[in-house]
Amino acid sequence: MDVAKKLKITQVRSRIGRPEKQRKVLDGLGLTRMHKSVYLEDSREVRGMIDKVIHLVSVTESEVQES
Repeated sequence: MDVAKKLKITQVRSRIGRPEKQRKVLDGLGLTRMHKSVYLEDSREVRGMIDKVIHLVSVTESEVQES
C-alpha cells in the first residue's frame, strides 16, 4: 500500500473584490464558495496555485492510504 499526500484546501475569505486572476485560481482549485473544502494531490502545480491565493485559503496536509 502506498501513502499518498493530499492537501485539504478550504476557502476562508471571500472572492468578492479580488482580481480576476485570483478568482480564476480559486475556480481552478475547485473552490466556488466560502467554507468549501477540496482534497487535492500534493504537487508542485497545486502548491503554486495555493501560493497565489494563500491569503484566501487554509491548507492542511493529510496522508491517505491507497490500496
